[in-house]
Amino acid sequence: MTETKGVMEPQSPALRQLVEDIRTDGPRATEDFWRHTATPLVEPDPDNPAYRLVTFLWRDDPADPATDVLALLHTVTDKDRHARDLSPHLMEKVPGTDVWAISHRLRADHRASYQFFVARGPREETLRTDREAWLRVLDAAVPDPLGTGPSLPAKDGRHPSSVLELPDAPAQKWAPPRSEVARGERVEAEVDGRPVSVHLPAGHRAGNGSYAVAVLLDGEMWGPVLGFGDTLDNLHAEQRIPPTVTLLVHTMGRDRRVTDLSCSEEFVDWLADVLLPWAAEAYGATGDPARTVVAGQSAGGLTAAFAAFRRPERFGNALSQSGSFWWPDGTEFDSGSEWLTRQYAVREKLPVRFRLEVGLQEWMLLPQNRHLRDVLRARGYEVDYHEFNGGHDYACWRGGLASGLAGLLGS
Repeated sequence: MTETKGVMEPQSPALRQLVEDIRTDGPRATEDFWRHTATPLVEPDPDNPAYRLVTFLWRDDPADPATDVLALLHTVTDKDRHARDLSPHLMEKVPGTDVWAISHRLRADHRASYQFFVARGPREETLRTDREAWLRVLDAAVPDPLGTGPSLPAKDGRHPSSVLELPDAPAQKWAPPRSEVARGERVEAEVDGRPVSVHLPAGHRAGNGSYAVAVLLDGEMWGPVLGFGDTLDNLHAEQRIPPTVTLLVHTMGRDRRVTDLSCSEEFVDWLADVLLPWAAEAYGATGDPARTVVAGQSAGGLTAAFAAFRRPERFGNALSQSGSFWWPDGTEFDSGSEWLTRQYAVREKLPVRFRLEVGLQEWMLLPQNRHLRDVLRARGYEVDYHEFNGGHDYACWRGGLASGLAGLLGS
């Protein structure tokens, strides 16, 4: 929104109409606005039909009014926070109303989770970008109470997020549970001291390595939090993947995650030599690398690609989403960065396949993922590569994970 001669000029046509209605109808106009408004507002872009004008709205509480409201649009806001400037994400209050608003011009295939941080204190505190202050913002941020889209659960006691899905965003048809689909079973286990959630397909009967196997890193998110078993059941029901034993490997704290998911030979060998044999004995999981997928996001995506590099005789398929291929040096194309990409460039071609995807909003990862794609293709690997219009976001990854499993395990 812009400010002209002290009077707000909203970008949104609906908000401009509200300003006009306030002048003629007073407070009644605000009540009518909320009664007929779904949030966020999605309106045509006046200059380009491939874009939309998206206006996020927050309704103030008259008993406890906000001093400021931050609209947190995943990755878009994070980019400015990394640049140490959150002011572009401060919402503005429409004068004479309880409406806080902010507009973004977004391409019509954008998908992102979002929340609001309602501040009641000095603006300089609200706009702090240091890690401690940012964590406080994330701990207190809430979903859109008037949102009409899907939600995204969270862990560690945080509130869920709302999800913005513009009309051209890739469909995620396998995500919602379907009442008519046979349900698989989730078993909570412990393997060598590490929690593992196991999803078994409907009708599972252990036997002689007959089941394909998928290893999902950060399994505590995909299992107990996000309920990815619903997606697996839908994929099985549509025969998009064969009956598959899915091993959701839990992270054991932040420090352990950093150690395990940084091209750790010890962790990958544990997956290959302990976890997979355990699943074969307990649940009939295959030992065939061509029917085995390892999948991860961010550092997990890096680790999935490393697992295929180090142990191709166990992991014939790697599914990486927003892989942190800058590791171990975040300086783009520095001599210390992109260690794994350089290993693939000089080693003989391995019998593995790849599914790579990355978000167009992921300014810290996009060049490195494209570089790995190019190196793998130049070395003759089969690479299914995708770029989605979104960020470092489970709202995007849950669709890509389903499509990736179908592509790598399906006929």
